[in-house]
Amino acid sequence: MSPSYVKRVSARKKHWQQGLYNVIVYVIVLIFFLPVIWIILTSMRPEVEVNARPPIFLPQKLVFDSFIHLFGAGHAEKSVPFYNYLGNSLFASLLSTALALTIGTLSGYSFARFRFKGSNSTFIGMMLARSIPGIAVSLPLFILFARLGLLDKKMGLSLAYTAMNIPFTTWLMQGFFKDIPADLDEAAQIDGCSRWQSFTRIDLPLALPGLAASGIFAFLTSWNEFQIASVLTRTPASKTFPVGLYDFTQQFTVDWRGMCAMSVVMLVPAIVFVLLTQRQLVRGLTFGAFK
Repeated sequence: MSPSYVKRVSARKKHWQQGLYNVIVYVIVLIFFLPVIWIILTSMRPEVEVNARPPIFLPQKLVFDSFIHLFGAGHAEKSVPFYNYLGNSLFASLLSTALALTIGTLSGYSFARFRFKGSNSTFIGMMLARSIPGIAVSLPLFILFARLGLLDKKMGLSLAYTAMNIPFTTWLMQGFFKDIPADLDEAAQIDGCSRWQSFTRIDLPLALPGLAASGIFAFLTSWNEFQIASVLTRTPASKTFPVGLYDFTQQFTVDWRGMCAMSVVMLVPAIVFVLLTQRQLVRGLTFGAFK
Protein backbone atom coordinates (compact mmCIF):
# COMPACT_ATOMS: atom_id res chain seq x y z
CA MET A 1 0.00 0.00 0.00
CA SER A 2 1.21 3.44 -0.89
CA PRO A 3 1.97 5.97 1.88
CA SER A 4 -0.70 8.31 0.52
CA TYR A 5 -3.36 5.59 0.79
CA VAL A 6 -2.33 4.80 4.38
CA LYS A 7 -2.45 8.49 5.20
CA ARG A 8 -5.96 8.84 3.76
CA VAL A 9 -7.19 5.79 5.70
CA SER A 10 -5.66 7.14 8.90
CA ALA A 11 -7.23 10.57 8.36
CA ARG A 12 -10.61 8.99 7.63
CA LYS A 13 -10.35 6.86 10.77
CA LYS A 14 -9.52 9.92 12.88
CA HIS A 15 -12.43 11.78 11.30
CA TRP A 16 -14.90 9.02 12.22
CA GLN A 17 -13.47 8.75 15.73
CA GLN A 18 -13.83 12.48 16.23
CA GLY A 19 -17.40 12.34 14.94
CA LEU A 20 -18.19 9.50 17.35
CA TYR A 21 -16.71 11.45 20.27
CA ASN A 22 -18.79 14.50 19.30
CA VAL A 23 -21.99 12.43 19.21
CA ILE A 24 -21.24 10.96 22.65
CA VAL A 25 -20.60 14.43 24.09
CA TYR A 26 -23.81 15.82 22.58
CA VAL A 27 -25.83 12.91 24.00
CA ILE A 28 -24.34 13.40 27.47
CA VAL A 29 -25.01 17.16 27.35
CA LEU A 30 -28.59 16.50 26.20
CA ILE A 31 -29.16 14.08 29.09
CA PHE A 32 -27.98 16.66 31.61
CA PHE A 33 -29.97 19.40 29.86
CA LEU A 34 -33.26 17.46 29.78
CA PRO A 35 -34.48 18.77 33.19
CA VAL A 36 -33.94 22.34 32.00
CA ILE A 37 -35.84 21.64 28.78
CA TRP A 38 -38.68 20.08 30.78
CA ILE A 39 -38.87 23.12 33.09
CA ILE A 40 -39.01 25.52 30.12
CA LEU A 41 -41.71 23.48 28.37
CA THR A 42 -43.75 23.09 31.56
CA SER A 43 -43.77 26.85 32.09
CA MET A 44 -45.35 27.30 28.64
CA ARG A 45 -47.70 24.33 28.41
CA PRO A 46 -51.48 24.40 29.14
CA GLU A 47 -52.63 23.53 32.63
CA VAL A 48 -54.28 20.26 31.55
CA GLU A 49 -50.97 18.92 30.25
CA VAL A 50 -48.98 19.49 33.44
CA ASN A 51 -50.25 16.39 35.28
CA ALA A 52 -51.28 14.38 32.22
CA ARG A 53 -50.80 10.61 32.26
CA PRO A 54 -48.86 9.53 30.30
CA PRO A 55 -46.67 12.65 30.33
CA ILE A 56 -46.76 14.89 27.27
CA PHE A 57 -43.24 15.99 26.39
CA LEU A 58 -44.01 18.48 23.61
CA PRO A 59 -46.96 20.78 24.42
CA GLN A 60 -49.71 20.94 21.84
CA LYS A 61 -49.69 24.72 22.09
CA LEU A 62 -47.65 27.32 23.90
CA VAL A 63 -49.30 29.60 26.45
CA PHE A 64 -47.61 32.36 28.42
CA ASP A 65 -50.22 33.17 31.04
CA SER A 66 -47.94 31.88 33.82
CA PHE A 67 -45.34 34.51 32.86
CA ILE A 68 -48.02 37.19 32.50
CA HIS A 69 -49.30 36.39 35.99
CA LEU A 70 -45.73 36.33 37.32
CA PHE A 71 -44.70 39.70 35.89
CA GLY A 72 -48.00 41.23 36.94
CA ALA A 73 -47.57 40.00 40.49
CA GLY A 74 -47.65 43.48 41.96
CA HIS A 75 -51.20 44.01 40.70
CA ALA A 76 -52.75 40.64 41.53
CA GLU A 77 -54.23 39.75 44.88
CA LYS A 78 -52.50 36.89 46.77
CA SER A 79 -49.87 36.64 44.04
CA VAL A 80 -46.18 35.87 44.38
CA PRO A 81 -44.13 39.06 44.99
CA PHE A 82 -41.87 38.36 42.04
CA TYR A 83 -40.20 41.77 41.85
CA ASN A 84 -39.31 41.67 45.56
CA TYR A 85 -37.60 38.32 45.08
CA LEU A 86 -35.81 39.56 41.96
CA GLY A 87 -34.47 42.66 43.72
CA ASN A 88 -33.45 40.70 46.81
CA SER A 89 -31.63 38.04 44.78
CA LEU A 90 -29.78 40.59 42.66
CA PHE A 91 -28.84 42.70 45.69
CA ALA A 92 -27.58 39.80 47.81
CA SER A 93 -25.77 38.02 44.94
CA LEU A 94 -24.06 41.09 43.44
CA LEU A 95 -23.07 42.65 46.76
CA SER A 96 -21.74 39.39 48.21
CA THR A 97 -19.85 38.66 44.99
CA ALA A 98 -18.23 42.09 45.00
CA LEU A 99 -17.26 41.84 48.67
CA ALA A 100 -16.00 38.27 48.34
CA LEU A 101 -13.92 39.16 45.28
CA THR A 102 -12.39 42.18 47.01
CA ILE A 103 -11.52 40.39 50.24
CA GLY A 104 -10.63 37.10 48.55
CA THR A 105 -8.34 38.77 46.00
CA LEU A 106 -6.43 40.70 48.66
CA SER A 107 -6.13 37.70 50.95
CA GLY A 108 -5.15 35.42 48.06
CA TYR A 109 -2.41 37.87 47.09
CA SER A 110 -1.20 37.98 50.69
CA PHE A 111 -1.02 34.19 50.99
CA ALA A 112 0.78 33.95 47.63
CA ARG A 113 3.35 36.71 48.18
CA PHE A 114 4.00 36.88 51.93
CA ARG A 115 5.16 34.34 54.47
CA PHE A 116 4.10 35.06 58.04
CA LYS A 117 3.66 33.03 61.18
CA GLY A 118 0.62 30.79 60.96
CA SER A 119 -0.04 31.50 57.27
CA ASN A 120 -0.36 27.83 56.32
CA SER A 121 -2.60 26.95 59.25
CA THR A 122 -4.76 30.04 58.62
CA PHE A 123 -5.13 29.13 54.94
CA ILE A 124 -6.01 25.50 55.73
CA GLY A 125 -8.47 26.67 58.38
CA MET A 126 -10.25 28.85 55.82
CA MET A 127 -10.52 25.92 53.41
CA LEU A 128 -11.87 23.63 56.14
CA ALA A 129 -14.45 26.25 57.09
CA ARG A 130 -15.76 26.16 53.51
CA SER A 131 -16.29 22.40 53.75
CA ILE A 132 -18.93 22.79 56.50
CA PRO A 133 -22.42 22.36 54.98
CA GLY A 134 -24.67 25.39 55.11
CA ILE A 135 -27.38 23.61 57.08
CA ALA A 136 -24.89 22.98 59.91
CA VAL A 137 -24.22 26.70 60.44
CA SER A 138 -27.78 27.90 59.80
CA LEU A 139 -28.86 27.71 63.46
CA PRO A 140 -25.78 29.58 64.84
CA LEU A 141 -26.22 32.17 62.09
CA PHE A 142 -29.89 32.55 62.99
CA ILE A 143 -29.08 33.20 66.66
CA LEU A 144 -26.22 35.57 65.83
CA PHE A 145 -28.17 37.55 63.24
CA ALA A 146 -31.20 37.77 65.52
CA ARG A 147 -29.07 39.38 68.25
CA LEU A 148 -27.43 41.75 65.76
CA GLY A 149 -30.74 42.78 64.23
CA LEU A 150 -29.79 41.40 60.81
CA LEU A 151 -32.49 38.74 60.63
CA ASP A 152 -34.81 39.09 57.64
CA LYS A 153 -32.52 41.75 56.15
CA LYS A 154 -30.97 41.81 52.69
CA MET A 155 -27.72 43.12 54.12
CA GLY A 156 -27.55 40.28 56.63
CA LEU A 157 -28.04 37.71 53.89
CA SER A 158 -25.35 39.41 51.79
CA LEU A 159 -22.88 39.23 54.68
CA ALA A 160 -23.62 35.53 55.15
CA TYR A 161 -23.04 34.87 51.45
CA THR A 162 -19.83 36.91 51.54
CA ALA A 163 -18.45 34.82 54.40
CA MET A 164 -19.47 31.68 52.52
CA ASN A 165 -17.67 32.71 49.30
CA ILE A 166 -14.46 34.19 50.73
CA PRO A 167 -12.63 30.85 51.34
CA PHE A 168 -13.18 29.59 47.80
CA THR A 169 -12.29 32.96 46.26
CA THR A 170 -9.14 33.16 48.38
CA TRP A 171 -8.06 29.67 47.39
CA LEU A 172 -8.64 30.28 43.69
CA MET A 173 -6.94 33.69 43.60
CA GLN A 174 -4.01 32.44 45.65
CA GLY A 175 -3.33 29.85 42.96
CA PHE A 176 -3.46 32.47 40.22
CA PHE A 177 -1.12 34.87 42.00
CA LYS A 178 1.30 32.01 42.66
CA ASP A 179 1.52 31.37 38.91
CA ILE A 180 2.51 35.02 38.32
CA PRO A 181 6.30 35.35 38.75
CA ALA A 182 7.28 37.42 41.76
CA ASP A 183 10.12 38.86 39.66
CA LEU A 184 7.57 41.09 37.94
CA ASP A 185 6.75 42.71 41.29
CA GLU A 186 10.41 43.19 42.11
CA ALA A 187 11.08 44.74 38.70
CA ALA A 188 8.15 47.12 39.11
CA GLN A 189 9.32 48.16 42.57
CA ILE A 190 12.85 48.75 41.27
CA ASP A 191 11.30 51.08 38.68
CA GLY A 192 9.69 53.10 41.47
CA CYS A 193 6.32 51.40 42.03
CA SER A 194 5.08 50.79 45.54
CA ARG A 195 3.77 47.39 46.62
CA TRP A 196 0.20 48.56 46.04
CA GLN A 197 1.02 49.98 42.60
CA SER A 198 2.74 46.77 41.51
CA PHE A 199 -0.32 44.86 42.67
CA THR A 200 -2.85 47.04 40.84
CA ARG A 201 -0.78 47.59 37.67
CA ILE A 202 1.00 44.24 37.26
CA ASP A 203 -0.53 41.38 39.23
CA LEU A 204 -4.21 42.26 39.14
CA PRO A 205 -4.47 42.67 35.33
CA LEU A 206 -2.68 39.34 34.87
CA ALA A 207 -5.08 37.69 37.33
CA LEU A 208 -8.26 38.94 35.63
CA PRO A 209 -9.12 35.43 34.30
CA GLY A 210 -9.04 34.11 37.85
CA LEU A 211 -11.09 37.09 39.02
CA ALA A 212 -13.73 36.30 36.39
CA ALA A 213 -13.83 32.61 37.30
CA SER A 214 -14.09 33.43 41.01
CA GLY A 215 -16.84 35.97 40.34
CA ILE A 216 -18.93 33.50 38.34
CA PHE A 217 -18.70 30.79 40.99
CA ALA A 218 -19.42 33.25 43.81
CA PHE A 219 -22.40 34.76 41.98
CA LEU A 220 -23.95 31.40 41.08
CA THR A 221 -23.41 30.09 44.60
CA SER A 222 -25.23 33.08 46.09
CA TRP A 223 -27.92 33.15 43.39
CA ASN A 224 -28.90 29.49 43.85
CA GLU A 225 -28.37 29.17 47.62
CA PHE A 226 -31.40 27.92 49.55
CA GLN A 227 -30.45 26.49 52.96
CA ILE A 228 -29.13 29.63 54.64
CA ALA A 229 -31.66 31.91 52.93
CA SER A 230 -34.56 29.74 54.12
CA VAL A 231 -33.43 30.27 57.73
CA LEU A 232 -32.40 33.94 57.63
CA THR A 233 -35.34 35.27 55.59
CA ARG A 234 -38.96 35.43 56.64
CA THR A 235 -40.84 37.99 54.53
CA PRO A 236 -40.78 39.20 50.89
CA ALA A 237 -38.58 42.07 52.10
CA SER A 238 -35.58 39.70 52.11
CA LYS A 239 -36.64 36.41 50.48
CA THR A 240 -34.72 35.36 47.38
CA PHE A 241 -35.83 33.33 44.37
CA PRO A 242 -34.98 29.83 45.71
CA VAL A 243 -36.96 30.47 48.90
CA GLY A 244 -39.74 32.24 46.99
CA LEU A 245 -40.43 29.12 44.94
CA TYR A 246 -42.21 27.71 47.98
CA ASP A 247 -44.92 30.33 47.54
CA PHE A 248 -46.27 28.24 44.67
CA THR A 249 -47.04 25.34 47.02
CA GLN A 250 -50.34 25.19 48.86
CA GLN A 251 -51.80 22.66 51.25
CA PHE A 252 -53.08 20.25 48.61
CA THR A 253 -51.83 21.60 45.28
CA VAL A 254 -48.67 22.90 43.64
CA ASP A 255 -48.63 25.50 40.88
CA TRP A 256 -46.03 23.73 38.74
CA ARG A 257 -46.36 26.15 35.84
CA GLY A 258 -45.79 29.19 38.03
CA MET A 259 -42.87 27.51 39.77
CA CYS A 260 -41.30 26.59 36.42
CA ALA A 261 -41.90 30.11 35.08
CA MET A 262 -40.00 31.62 37.99
CA SER A 263 -37.26 29.01 37.52
CA VAL A 264 -36.90 30.05 33.88
CA VAL A 265 -36.60 33.68 34.92
CA MET A 266 -33.97 32.64 37.47
CA LEU A 267 -31.87 31.21 34.64
CA VAL A 268 -31.67 34.49 32.72
CA PRO A 269 -29.41 36.61 35.01
CA ALA A 270 -27.09 33.65 35.61
CA ILE A 271 -26.76 33.01 31.86
CA VAL A 272 -26.17 36.70 31.13
CA PHE A 273 -23.55 36.94 33.87
CA VAL A 274 -21.70 33.89 32.52
CA LEU A 275 -21.86 35.13 28.92
CA LEU A 276 -20.43 38.51 29.89
CA THR A 277 -17.41 36.87 31.53
CA GLN A 278 -17.17 33.75 29.37
CA ARG A 279 -13.90 34.65 27.68
CA GLN A 280 -12.19 35.43 30.96
CA LEU A 281 -13.69 32.28 32.49
CA VAL A 282 -12.18 30.03 29.79
CA ARG A 283 -8.81 31.71 30.25
CA GLY A 284 -9.15 31.31 33.99
CA LEU A 285 -9.94 27.60 33.83
CA THR A 286 -7.01 26.92 31.48
CA PHE A 287 -4.55 29.31 33.12
CA GLY A 288 -1.32 27.53 33.95
CA ALA A 289 -2.05 24.56 31.69
CA PHE A 290 0.72 25.66 29.30
CA LYS A 291 4.06 27.14 30.20
